[in-house]
Amino acid sequence: MAAPRVALMGMILESNRYARPATRADFDSLTWLGGDDLLTEARAETPALAKEFSAFVHAMDATGPWTPVPVLLAASHPHGPVEEDVFEAYKEAILAGLNEPVDAVYLCHHGAMVATHLHDPDGELTTLVRDKVGADVPIVQTLDLHGNISNKSTDAVNLICGYRTNPHVDMIERGEETAFSLRRILAGLASPKVAHVKLPLAPASVSLLTASGPYGELIDYGQKRQAELAGAIMNVSIFGNFIFSDVPNNGISVVVTARDSLSAAQTLAEEIAKKAWQMRQRFVRPLMPIKEAVAMAKHQNRTPVIYSDAGDNPGGGGSGGTTSLLEALAKADVDNALYGSFFDTELAQEAHELGVGANFTARFNRSAGSNTWEQWDSPLSVEAQVLALREGDVTGRLGLFAGRRLKLGRCALLQVGGIKVVVISDRTQTADPVLFEMFDLDIATAHTVVVKSRGHFRAGFLPWFAPEQVYEVDTEGLTSPVLERWPLTNVPRPSFPLDADASWP
Repeated sequence: MAAPRVALMGMILESNRYARPATRADFDSLTWLGGDDLLTEARAETPALAKEFSAFVHAMDATGPWTPVPVLLAASHPHGPVEEDVFEAYKEAILAGLNEPVDAVYLCHHGAMVATHLHDPDGELTTLVRDKVGADVPIVQTLDLHGNISNKSTDAVNLICGYRTNPHVDMIERGEETAFSLRRILAGLASPKVAHVKLPLAPASVSLLTASGPYGELIDYGQKRQAELAGAIMNVSIFGNFIFSDVPNNGISVVVTARDSLSAAQTLAEEIAKKAWQMRQRFVRPLMPIKEAVAMAKHQNRTPVIYSDAGDNPGGGGSGGTTSLLEALAKADVDNALYGSFFDTELAQEAHELGVGANFTARFNRSAGSNTWEQWDSPLSVEAQVLALREGDVTGRLGLFAGRRLKLGRCALLQVGGIKVVVISDRTQTADPVLFEMFDLDIATAHTVVVKSRGHFRAGFLPWFAPEQVYEVDTEGLTSPVLERWPLTNVPRPSFPLDADASWP
């Protein structure tokens, strides 16, 4: 066939129901690109785009002639529901971009987006694209493994390819896999069929690590069974759900794409789902209380440790500004500690105005009550010294952000007692050591490291901290994994672990 015309598009947002809505400005600050600008960025050496999107483009470039049709990629840092006018603007743009015929469509989504007017905007978009291009045009899609999957989505696409690692380090591989699968579909070597099984099992993200534990075992089992079925299965994706979206589609989903047999896909999806249900009790993970975390930090005669400020993960919609753990550590005179990264534009700006070496009263969340995001962004005033200043245009080095450009705005390194605190001007989880290393800090010499990240830091900081040196601290905030703290009015009930007696036939 002639070089296939492949439309490229996607809307990426992980929505925390309890965070403030995502505005157009939030997308503009990260990604809102179409046309030649989108294609140029995707082909850049260190793109500032979702890595699976760039990988898809590079893989298509490497595997034969094609005609990319770059429509629009929109992406925001995790926030609350996307505002209706932003969703509508994206929708209108992609439908207009499909007015000319295409041979295939690639959708790059997250899968856990909520809109102010819709529970399932991802499903809405996939259905609209299907209706626009017709039944015979292949649609392939990449998704984060925290997606809240609906039948509306799985019914509209020909192949779904979800991440298999948490922390996420396989985005390039998944983009490439999706491109290779599309090549097979376009060559007539596959007529894929998608099966979806949803479980009444809706765990918090802290229990969805893949290096070990029940979720990792499930994903490994799915890959083993795919290999055993001698080419009959194209993809097995197991989605852990994102509980903070609080939608009717919450719950672990098993999505299997078979080469040509729906019954083969359905049989394997049900087999994996049964295995997941049998291990449901293991999807509960204990946290370390703040008091214990402070006590451990005070003890110098021990192996270095890294703490997750689990209740305030900007990667899950957290504000990046809660202060309870920092305040507790500072009051206890903890020494030789690194803490990153606080999102506080006003504090970073003041540090830049004062200059390196200045001693001052650092006021975190000085605008509390007017423009802070949520109730746990308590004001905190501490004596501090400005140690270093810089613009935060850096490239990620390890894990989630490896090879991706980050634009953190004005950044400052403050000394607060025995704690070195990184302050940034663009809300980003500290999943990569570059957020400390950009100030020439040596992580290997720190006795205690604290990060505002839920799980992705594990990959970025693995060279210094083995799993037994990692502790998730029970801090309050928009991403507290203690589910009893949330109303969760839309999650299907009964669901485990919210309901201990939940059943699944």
